[in-house]
Amino acid sequence: MQSEPSLDPFSRLARFLRIFLLTGEERQLLRQARTSRLFDPIYYRGAYPDIHPLFHRFPLRHYVVFGESRGYRPNPEFSPAAYLRYNPDVAEIGMSPLLHFLQIGHTESRITKELPRIEELPADVPHMPFVDLGRPRARFAIVLHLYYPELWPEFAETLRRVQLDHDIFVTLPYRGDQTLVLAEEIRGEFPGAFVQPVENRGRDILPFLKLVNSGALDDYEAVCKLHSKKSPHRADGDSWRRHLIKGILPDDQAALVETFVGDQAAAYWVADGQHYTDPKWWGTNLENTRSVLRRIEIEIEPEDLSFPAGSMYWMKPLMIGLLKALQLKPEHFEAETGQVDGTLAHALERAIGALARAAGQKVLQTAELRNAAAQRVIARPCPPSYVSAFYLPQFHPIPENDLWWGKGFTEWRGVVGAKSFFDGHSQPMLPSELGFYDLRLTEVMGQQAELARAAGIDGFCVYHYWFDGRRVLEAPLDRLLERPEIDFPFYLCWANESWRRNWDGLSGTVLIEQSYAPGFEEMLVADSLPYMKDPRYQRPDGRRPRFVIYRPEDLPEPSKNVERMRFAWRKAGVGEVELGAVCFHVAGDSPVDRDVFDFWVEMPPHGLVDTDAYLFGGPIETRLSQRLRDEFLGTIYDYCKVSDRSLSSVYANSLPQRTICGIMPSWDNTARRRLKAHIAYGANPASFNRWLSRLMKERVSNSYRRELIINAWNEWAEKAMLEPTLNYQDLYLKVLAEHLRPSGTKVTPSATAVTVRDPRPSAAPKEA
Repeated sequence: MQSEPSLDPFSRLARFLRIFLLTGEERQLLRQARTSRLFDPIYYRGAYPDIHPLFHRFPLRHYVVFGESRGYRPNPEFSPAAYLRYNPDVAEIGMSPLLHFLQIGHTESRITKELPRIEELPADVPHMPFVDLGRPRARFAIVLHLYYPELWPEFAETLRRVQLDHDIFVTLPYRGDQTLVLAEEIRGEFPGAFVQPVENRGRDILPFLKLVNSGALDDYEAVCKLHSKKSPHRADGDSWRRHLIKGILPDDQAALVETFVGDQAAAYWVADGQHYTDPKWWGTNLENTRSVLRRIEIEIEPEDLSFPAGSMYWMKPLMIGLLKALQLKPEHFEAETGQVDGTLAHALERAIGALARAAGQKVLQTAELRNAAAQRVIARPCPPSYVSAFYLPQFHPIPENDLWWGKGFTEWRGVVGAKSFFDGHSQPMLPSELGFYDLRLTEVMGQQAELARAAGIDGFCVYHYWFDGRRVLEAPLDRLLERPEIDFPFYLCWANESWRRNWDGLSGTVLIEQSYAPGFEEMLVADSLPYMKDPRYQRPDGRRPRFVIYRPEDLPEPSKNVERMRFAWRKAGVGEVELGAVCFHVAGDSPVDRDVFDFWVEMPPHGLVDTDAYLFGGPIETRLSQRLRDEFLGTIYDYCKVSDRSLSSVYANSLPQRTICGIMPSWDNTARRRLKAHIAYGANPASFNRWLSRLMKERVSNSYRRELIINAWNEWAEKAMLEPTLNYQDLYLKVLAEHLRPSGTKVTPSATAVTVRDPRPSAAPKEA
C-alpha cells in the first residue's frame, strides 16, 4: 500500500485541485459510492492518518482519485487489492474495483476482502461426517455452516430461541486449534449437537451435501439450512442475514413450520423477498445447472428460472432425497480460489428451484405461509380406497429360461447389463435395500410386503403365467401358500400372452404359445382355486376375490370365455369373482364389450404415448438435445408429457367407465431390448410426485371404487419399480407414503422385518 507522497507547495495545491477535476469514470464512482453509502469517511480518515489535512474535508474525492489506486479501503469490508486479485476479469479491463462492485459485483456476491486462512483438514479428522443413523431423531433438523466463527454468539442466541423439537448439526471450516476449541464450545452449549470440522470446499453447499449423503438428514419432517452469511459487499449485510434467519425462524415459527409440513405442494420456505425469479441472477450458471440436473433426468429451460436465494431455507424430505440422488462427491467441487461464479456450488444453489418445479411443488415465502396458516387453506385429497401394484415373479431360475437365455438366467442378468445411451439417461438402475433377491426365498416377499404396506400399498397384482395347463414362474406363490405366517396380500393377473424372444408379447420367435385349447376356462379356474382360498388373497370390495386378465382381446370369444370362467368359479364354490381386464394399448383379434368385465385397469404407459410426447424415434422430428451413443434404434419419449396426457379430460373420457386409474414410477426397458429400448425420459421421484399429486386431486375420485394401481412394484428390466434403488434409495416409497397414508403419520419402512399376517379372511377397503 502506497503512502501520501511528499511534495512542494505548488505540487500539493495541484494535487488538491485534481480531486475537483474528475474523469467520467471518477464522477460515476463518486456518485454511486455516495448513493450506496459504502464509503465510511470516519473509518477512512482514521485508517489512513498520512492523508494530508487538505483532503480531510473531501475524503470520498480523495479515495476516488488517489486512495483506491493505493489500495486504501472505503470501509473495513472492502479491499480494492483483494477484489482485483479474486476477480482478475476486473483487473484485466482496468476498471475501478469499487465501481465494478457497485454496478455488477454486488449482484454476483463477489469476494470483497481477504478470505480467512483455511488449513488442510488433518488425516485424523474425518472428512465425511459420522452420524449414528440409528439414534432417536427429533421431528426437525437445523443445519448451520459456520464459516465466520465470530458469528457463533449470534447463532447461539438464535438456536436458543428455537421452539421446535429439533436436532442441531454444525459444520466448521477447519482452521486448526481454533476450530477444535469452537467445536467444544458449541457442544458444551448444545450437548446434543453434531459438530463436524470440514474442508473449505464448496462454500456452504458441500458441507450440507455431506450430511445429506451420509443419511444424517433422512427421516426428518423438514430441515432448516442456515449459514453464517456476512455479505460484506452490502452496507446492510448484517441486517440482511438477520432478515434471512428471522424470516424462517420467526416468533410464530411453530405454527408456520406445521403449516409448511402440512402443505404437500410446498418444497421450500424462504424469507420474504428471497424467491428470485429473474434470469439476471443466473450469471454463467445455466449450463452447469443443466448438467447437474441431468444426473436425475431433470431438464431446465432458460425461460423457467427461479430459486430460493440466500441459501437459507426450510426444505422437505423429497428435496433432501433428490439432492442425495445427485450422488455428488467432494471431488466434483472445485477447489476454493475465490471464484465468483460458474462453480458447482453456484449451480446447485440454482438447481434446487428446478427440483421443486420438477416435483410440481413451490417455494413459499414467509408472508405466503403466514397467510395460508391464517386462512387454514391447506387440504389434502382423500386417499384412494385401495392401492395395488403389479408384481413380477421372474426373479428365480427356471428350466425354460436356462434353455432360452443361458444357465441361471433371471431378470437381474439384464438389469446389471443395461447401459446409458445419452447424457442424463439413468442406467443401470440397481437395487439397494433388498439386493439382488431370489424369490425362492419366501422371506423376501414378506420384506417386500412390509415396505409396500408402510408406503400405503394394500396388495400386489401378481402375474399368473398359465398356458393351457402349463405353469411357469409359479414357485414364489406356491411356496408362499406353504408359509401362512408371511403377510403378502395378493391377487392374480393372468398374463395371457405368448412368450416371445423380443420380450414384448407381440413380435419375435414364439417361446411358449398361448393357444386357448377347448375347455381352457375351467382348467384356468381350477388352477386359481388354491390361491383364492388363501386368506391373503385380496377381496378389495370385502366380498369377491379379484382376478385380472392382461390381454382380453386375445381371448378367442371374450364374452363367452368370461361367462364360462364365472360359471366355473361358482361351480367350484368360490361364488362371484370381481373380474377385471387391462386397457391394453394394442388391439387384439377379438374386440371386447366393455360390460363384459366388472372393471378395467389403466396400465401406463399403455395408450399414453401420443405424438407430442416423442423425443426420439417417433413420428416427429427428434427433439432430444443430448447426443445419442451407439446406433440407438429405439424410442424415447417425455415422461412428463405422458403424465400430462393421463390427466387430460380427452384421454380420461376415452377409457371405459369403470376403470382403475393407474400410474408408473418410470419406464425404460433398456435392460431387455438394449438398442431397441423404449425409454420414458424424465422419470424420477420428483416427476412421480408431480403426477401422483395431480392424479389424487383430479382423477382418483372418479376411478373405479376410488382405487389406484401402480405399474409396477418390481419390473426391474423395464425400470418400472418402487423398490429401493442405489440411485434413489426408498424415495419413491416415501413419495407414496406422503400421499397415501393419513396426514401426520410418520413412517420409516424396514425391509428386514417379516410381518405376521392379520388372520382376517380378506382385505377390507379403506374408509372413503
